Amino acid sequence: MREVRLTGRSWQAMTGLLVMGSVTLIMSSAAVAQVAPAPPALSEISTSNATALTAEGTLATEYDQLLANVSQSACGGSAGCGCDTCNTCCSWCNLGEAFELSDVFKDDCGNSLLGSIDVGGWTQIGYHDQNNGMFNNHESRVRAQQVWLYAEKVANGECGWDGGFRVDAMYGTDAADTQSFGNNGGVFDFAADWNHGIYGWAMPQLYGEIANGDLSVKLGHFYTLVGYEVVTAPDNFFYSHAYTMYNSEPFTHTGALATYALSDNVELYGGWTLGWDTGFDQLAGGSNFLGGVSVSVTDDITATYITTIGDLGWREEGYAHSLVVDVALTDDLNYVAQTDLVETNAANDHQVGLNQYLLYSVNDCLSVGGRVEWWKSAGISHYEATFGLNIRPHANLVIRPEVRQDWAPGGNSMVGNGADSDNFTTWGIDAVVTF
Repeated sequence: MREVRLTGRSWQAMTGLLVMGSVTLIMSSAAVAQVAPAPPALSEISTSNATALTAEGTLATEYDQLLANVSQSACGGSAGCGCDTCNTCCSWCNLGEAFELSDVFKDDCGNSLLGSIDVGGWTQIGYHDQNNGMFNNHESRVRAQQVWLYAEKVANGECGWDGGFRVDAMYGTDAADTQSFGNNGGVFDFAADWNHGIYGWAMPQLYGEIANGDLSVKLGHFYTLVGYEVVTAPDNFFYSHAYTMYNSEPFTHTGALATYALSDNVELYGGWTLGWDTGFDQLAGGSNFLGGVSVSVTDDITATYITTIGDLGWREEGYAHSLVVDVALTDDLNYVAQTDLVETNAANDHQVGLNQYLLYSVNDCLSVGGRVEWWKSAGISHYEATFGLNIRPHANLVIRPEVRQDWAPGGNSMVGNGADSDNFTTWGIDAVVTF
């Protein structure tokens, strides 16, 4: 055991530490003094005391712990909030521990009875006072829009060939926009017995996956790569959807899709599908390429280009693409720009859109965002501006109030608006509980 010898310079450093500790204790309240014992007097420290120390730095470590105890006491104690510093202890934002459905299937040692299979889902309940015809179709009523369950095993190719799968099933008012409406009628989930009034069932994903190294391939029914916004409620900032997302992009495909990580900064996509929005069916000879590339231009900028070319099924022969640029302006401020283009042989099927998003994270519990969009179809322009909040009182809950303004110059009626108006305001709010 190495002996610790205190030189004159060591005594000076120790004296400084003890004086600082004494000043801190004097300034703290009586309650603080009860939490941390007062340091020993200088006269009580001797060479023999120092020799008893087992390693250099022990005194400094004890002093650091003393300051930590004082800080926690100043915050009111850490036992109630599970914090380590004033910044977290005194903050109103405390998400708590997230619940996951997969935890139900774990034993006392944390081992899952399902092996590498993960299960989960969410419930989305929403209200809006206008019908814009884009998912939010039933105004002035509180509705369960998505009650969702999924099970998946991710194919991990790090150690060679591996297999996986995913299946999603949902129930709610969003079913009509989530089913395989690019099918022939009566096939798969695009059938009358899947619907119950304004509610219905849908199975937006059912696929197998294989992977090896940096390559993975999906085979079956899966979500599209096109665009920025998605069908799944927890993965969007806003409650409502953009015109571009709803009208100029597919939601799902059936076919094969390969993903290859060319490098740390470049990911390639390529595959073949049976047109847009199909579920194990082919409508009107649908057969098209689906693919593109995602590039991390810098640590803060990512650009993703995705295209579909060929027979798009219910959209007929044509070409469509989306280009999304995602920019982290700061650690808390994010900007997204998206442009889409659709050109097909169908009458007047020329569409172009430009969406911009600005999202600011105040903290883990509160985010503020805005979306401004111009979308043009068959020569007619439509505009919308949406402003909203993401409020997270718990790790499993997000509440999304928003206000949205839609307008069309020249008196053109808006797509899907039940009021048949060219200028209207929509107030909406939803809650999404994940599990």
